[in-house]
Amino acid sequence: MNNPNSPVLSIRKMTAGDLDCVLAWRNHPEIRRYMYTQHEITLPEHRGWFERFSSDPRKHLLIFEVNEIAQGFVNINELSFAGVADWGFYIAPDAVKGTGRQLGLTALNYAFNTLQLRKICGQALASNERSIKFHHALGFRQEGTLREQYCDGENYHSIICFGLLKVEWQATIRELSK
Repeated sequence: MNNPNSPVLSIRKMTAGDLDCVLAWRNHPEIRRYMYTQHEITLPEHRGWFERFSSDPRKHLLIFEVNEIAQGFVNINELSFAGVADWGFYIAPDAVKGTGRQLGLTALNYAFNTLQLRKICGQALASNERSIKFHHALGFRQEGTLREQYCDGENYHSIICFGLLKVEWQATIRELSK
């Protein structure tokens, strides 16, 4: 039986009505510093990105909600080979502790059960310890390191690559529900 006090967690498709909120989150310094594109995104640039990506059926721009209130953004990009996708995400800067974990669990359930993906791949800058721990906590395995792969304009940074297979996700869910 569900606990009536448990929050209702959901994923829905991003709409044009979400643009201002997602842009504010994306431009927040604590979010932006871990992005490959670290400049402050303009509204016209953001609208252009949304128009390009929202019309591509392999790109899933999603809003994570807690009790019908937007709390995060998830991007799932299906690659050219069947059943494999990259993901990226961020939560609202003022989200309560634990929201990131809720987003991860909900988004991965969506990816594997609704989109029927076989594998999700993720990346994190090697300096982003929170994202690295987050991926491991969700059952991702580190698949490699791209050494000095990204330059922020001044310094080169390595990128940690992760992968999570659907069968591994199912095992993670079983462990988390014990």
